[in-house]
Formats: sequence, C-alpha cells, structure tokens
Amino acid sequence: MGQPATTTNLAADYSGATDPQFTAYLNLKLREIGQPGLSAQPDASGLAPLVDHFLALSREKDRALARHLCPVDQRIQNFLYDHLDASGEADDVPRLPETTLVLDRPGLARVLSLPPAADEYRSDILSSHRVRQGVLHNPRSDRRTTQGIFHIVDVGLPVPDDKKAVPPEVFGRLLRRALNPPADLLRLPFTAQAAQPAECFVSLHLRPVVCPEVPGFTPQRAMETRFFVPGALVANLDFIERIFGNAGDPHLPENDAALDPEHWTGHTGCVILATHLTTLTKRELGLPKWDDASPRQRRDGMCWQQPDERYNDGVAFKLTMRDTSGVIATLIADNYFGYCKKDVKAQISFAANLLGQCEEEHAGGAIVFPSYDLGELRERFREGVVHDREVLAELKIFAEIVARENDCAAGVLFLALAEKIRRETD
Repeated sequence: MGQPATTTNLAADYSGATDPQFTAYLNLKLREIGQPGLSAQPDASGLAPLVDHFLALSREKDRALARHLCPVDQRIQNFLYDHLDASGEADDVPRLPETTLVLDRPGLARVLSLPPAADEYRSDILSSHRVRQGVLHNPRSDRRTTQGIFHIVDVGLPVPDDKKAVPPEVFGRLLRRALNPPADLLRLPFTAQAAQPAECFVSLHLRPVVCPEVPGFTPQRAMETRFFVPGALVANLDFIERIFGNAGDPHLPENDAALDPEHWTGHTGCVILATHLTTLTKRELGLPKWDDASPRQRRDGMCWQQPDERYNDGVAFKLTMRDTSGVIATLIADNYFGYCKKDVKAQISFAANLLGQCEEEHAGGAIVFPSYDLGELRERFREGVVHDREVLAELKIFAEIVARENDCAAGVLFLALAEKIRRETD
C-alpha cells in the first residue's frame, strides 16, 4: 500500500437534514447485525425479500465466525489476554464485542444521534437538537474537574505518582462491566420512536496522525484507535469523528494498518465509554479493606472501610492500561465529550513517545520566545529604514542574550550588532 494512512472527514457544508440514503443504509446495517430498524421505505418494499435474503446469509456467516475479530480488535484483545491472564482472570478474560454497528463512513454517527422524524432527543445524560448547521449535542454536564479523574493500571509502564494506581484484576472486572451495560444505555436514539428500538454497541475506527509527512525525510505515519460506545452515547462519536475523521470499516484489508507498515507507527489504541461504572462499589471490584491496603492504596482511595463505598466515590474517571508493546486501552466512565478528545490526544502522545523523532503538544500551552530575522534587520540598518526606538530596544536585549549564550563566531557577529543597536538607541 503505497499511499499514506488517511481518514475521511465530513464535508464542511454538512447540514442537519436527514439524508434518506443514510437512513436506508443504517436500516440495512441494523438488520445485518440482527437489530430492528425503522419502517421500510415505500419505494424499497419491492426489494425487501431480496435484501432480507442477503442479510440472512451475512448473519449466518457472522454467526459462524462469532469469535473472529477484525485485525485491530484482535491486537487489542491479545493485549487484554497478555495482562489479564497474568492477573488471575484467565477463566473469563472480557472480550471486545464481536458484533457492533460499525460507522464505516462519515456522517452516520450524526444521523444516529436523532430519530429521523424528530428535531430533538433527550435522555437523562444528554440532549440533542437538530439545527441548520447540523446537530447540537448538550451533555448533562459539560464541565469537569481533573482532580482524582486519571487512573492507571499498575502494569507495564510505571504509574506516575500524581495518578491513581489500579490493580490489573480490578481493571478486568471494570472492563467486564463496561462491556455489559444496561439495556437503556444500549438503545439507539435513531430508533427511539420505533415500536422496538435497537440496542447495540456502536464502533468507530480512527487513524490519528502521529508523525506528519516531511518530504524527503519521513512519510506520514498514523496510529490506529478504536472506539466502542453503547448506542445511547453515539453523539460522542459524532463529536470525535468531526475532529479525527473516519478510517472506514476495520474489517476490510485496505483499512488494516498492519498491512501498510510504512505509514503505521505500530501503536494501537482503544476507548470504551461506560457511564454506568460509577455505580460499582470498591468491594465488588475486589479492592482490599483499609486494614489490608498498602500506604499508596490508602492514599489513592483504592481500598474501603464501608462495604457500600463506590469506586472513585461514585464520580467520573478515566482508567488506562498501557505497556511498551504500544497498545493502550482506556475506560471512560462519563459521556463528557472533552474526555474522548483528550484521550485520543493522550494516545497520540503515547505513540509519539514510543516512536521517537516526533512529539505531540498535549498540555494546551507552550514556551514561547520572541524571534527576529537579524539578517534582514542588518540590511534595513544600512538603508536607514529602522527608526522605531521601542523595537530597537527590544532587539538590543535580544542581541545581547544571543551574544551571551553563543560562544561561537555567530555570537561575535550578534555582539557587534548589539553594539550598533545600542548606539542607535542611546
């Protein structure tokens, strides 16, 4: 594959109007995975028996390959086996869902976030409104604190002291619960007005760029990231797709990053949304009692004194497991859009650190120093163009700093320029 890894972005002029072709396409995809869709379109009713035959064949093939995962999902699953087998969870290592509603083209997440015949959808965690520019999503709470939010599994790479360390077996139990959400969380807004709403996981495939192309030096290189969300949280995927694009169906060979090593960094990410995890108690997750806990577990709150104490005190959290093999998996117990975006950015940083020769600015700030083209300035001095005394004063300071920090021939030249500037401004 000689072309760089790319993702497809939504058209800039995409509106909130329901596309009949998208609606029909989603109906077919839902029926393909055994989920009820919307009522058939009148003009397509004549083809229904033929379509049903093809879908029945597809479902039988899927059933025969029930434990088969697409390549990227298998890499994630192998990572889970590697660490959860060793943690005593070998008898029942949680498996990623084999059957999901795959968002294999841009725009599907947006269509799924509202019933086609409605301009508004509300749940206890989110409200979505159709507007001229598209769809406006409002999570119940759109601001979060970072205090106590970031948890890291104590396996693979060291856990920073400012993060909460979590035993791998606890991650395994949280993952198992995350992949078995309540029925109302699986319900798709798209079919909310149907007699029988669809209930399923929705998945998205991303190829976030880690190293941009530098002609003559390096090709563009991207990692691979998979999102799995219960149907009710599909609006999060609409948000993520708008930022990072859509890498298509991960089951197709042309979308397998491992078949294009020139443009793949070798790193794989996974994000699973599970808002219901905040209801679990520390005791049922297997955390120790206070008397049996280590000093760090007591400090991080990874132990309990009362049997009904909730994990992380019942508030939102992000739990990440990663190692030097280049795989990183995160559980997010919230539907706050910012956590999804920031986790992809964190995964890009993770890949950049392991890859080397590139970096990802993730903190939201940068150290900035003023810079000047002193070569052009010298010519302007010769021509008598520079007269602004404030600019000259700033340049004098800069030239003195450069001269002081450079003990080479360039420093001598800058020192001479600083002297010239001093004479001009004195």
